[in-house]
Amino acid sequence: MAESMQGLHRSHRCTEVSNKNIGETVTVMGWVQKRRNLGSLIFIDLRDRSGLLQLVFDENNGEVFEKAKNLRSEFVIAAEGVVRQRSGAVNENMATGDIEVTVNTLRILSEAETPPFPVEEDANTREELRLKYRYLDLRKPHLQRNLKMRSDITTFIRKFMSNEGFIEIETPTLCKSTPEGARDYLVPSRVHPGCFYALPQSPQLYKQLLMCSGFDRYIQIAKCYRDEDLRADRQPEFTQVDMELSFVDVDDVIDVNERLLKALFKEILDVDVQLPIQRMTWIEAMNRYGSDKPDTRFGMELIDVTDVVKGCGFGVFTGAIENGGSVRGLNVKGQGAMPRKKIDKLVDSAKGNGAKGLAYIAMHEDGTIKSSFAMTDEEMDNLIKAMDGQPGDLLVFAADKNKIVWNVLGALRLELAEQLDLIDKSKFNFLWVVEFPQFEWSDEQNRFLAMHHPFTMPMDEDLDYIESDPGRVRAKAYDIVLNGSEIGGGSVRIHQADVQERMLKALGFTTEAAHEQFGFLLDAFKYGVPPHAGLAYGLDRLVMHMTGEDNIREVIAFPKVKDASCLMTEAPTAVDEKQLEELSIETIDVEEEK
Repeated sequence: MAESMQGLHRSHRCTEVSNKNIGETVTVMGWVQKRRNLGSLIFIDLRDRSGLLQLVFDENNGEVFEKAKNLRSEFVIAAEGVVRQRSGAVNENMATGDIEVTVNTLRILSEAETPPFPVEEDANTREELRLKYRYLDLRKPHLQRNLKMRSDITTFIRKFMSNEGFIEIETPTLCKSTPEGARDYLVPSRVHPGCFYALPQSPQLYKQLLMCSGFDRYIQIAKCYRDEDLRADRQPEFTQVDMELSFVDVDDVIDVNERLLKALFKEILDVDVQLPIQRMTWIEAMNRYGSDKPDTRFGMELIDVTDVVKGCGFGVFTGAIENGGSVRGLNVKGQGAMPRKKIDKLVDSAKGNGAKGLAYIAMHEDGTIKSSFAMTDEEMDNLIKAMDGQPGDLLVFAADKNKIVWNVLGALRLELAEQLDLIDKSKFNFLWVVEFPQFEWSDEQNRFLAMHHPFTMPMDEDLDYIESDPGRVRAKAYDIVLNGSEIGGGSVRIHQADVQERMLKALGFTTEAAHEQFGFLLDAFKYGVPPHAGLAYGLDRLVMHMTGEDNIREVIAFPKVKDASCLMTEAPTAVDEKQLEELSIETIDVEEEK
């Protein structure tokens, strides 16, 4: 039966008790992690946010000892007792492994049923079960450590940015729906039947308006929402560290953020980030790594052999080149003897990323070669030479449009690095990727789309190509990449009305359509707008890297699963017909419609 804690006040968290307290009376409270009954003695491992502490109950203290017999895993208790040197062997794995508390007073504050899985580190529990009982899962030390680190990170960022002159301002979460991004989450309005707010995909337009309002430097740790397909490092609701600065260019934004990252990693992880962080243009990143967020912790870069195989006898290569594509390869060092089964798996993987196939040359240690395609000896020698192929190497090739070749070999490079254990997981490799294309062509819509958003400033020297050759226009856009993951990105914004007009026109917006979607921003720009630029970090992703987790759900208290549902609360759910009526909404039976 549960008791009150009346008269007892917690004096220490579990790991705040140390050998400096030997002989003192302390009061601790928490959850029972484990109970061991040795007949005349009962040992309890007590757990709270700070860690574990061993409690001892002696049969000589009859009433308390009898009560301790009833304790089970996850009971919540309060215990008062005297700290003493541990009678048994010191437990090196516990912060409090050299002491214990002999309990004089015990209160059972709350009893617990047997939990559906053990509340302990490395319990091999299915993720569905963990998320259904997330409140139990969150008791595990690693999740408590992760969320504590997340709190430390946001506290540090706030302090650092405040010292840099940034003002924290909250922006609305009920916004106007605007296109050119992922799908919006919509919120119906009761007061305006048939009309909807959108939840913000980012505070982009608001932060630009704050620059128009003269705040000079803004920051916000902002909730954002995107209705898109999920993966390990993506959630429908996520958190951005969002910032905007006035009277700046690319170098100013990079400068303050490099100093932030250096200070943050030193403070939280005691890791030294070397400044300046390397910069690489988008086209160089794509050509070398097949990715605009390259993992630079290992080599195995892409090699362009288009010119080498231009006139060769292998139709797959020449056909791709004639269609405006390229032929590129990877040299997988020392893997010439890779079994055929494994090579076939690589081919399947390449097909999964859009390739029609994958050509390869296996170079055996004895100097013989096995190739999946035919060429003259001279052509083969030239190709191997261009790939720096040595006996024992495996050379793989993709031939198609650039976009597909980059995608295929970029993904294959990462897959092979994991397979061959080429990545030093203790490294933190930062990289700025700069000069992104301003536009990207959409075959689906048969027009150019903004690669970032319609308010991104083109490079000064490319302004003249907006109308005549949009494909060659580079943007003043930049991403900060960590270990092959984009942790943040931003751009300099357009502040001249004529350039903004040309940009919207190039994206297919009529003046009317532009004003319908972005009128409030375009109107604000008529009244004196400073040059401004910004950046936003994906906080969840940044924390994931800093905690060493592989899954973003491990750093979010109550995450959603792949279909954007919450297994614990069972959201989303159907709502009462009366609520829908008030919102002038009628639902349809999708199956019936089909």
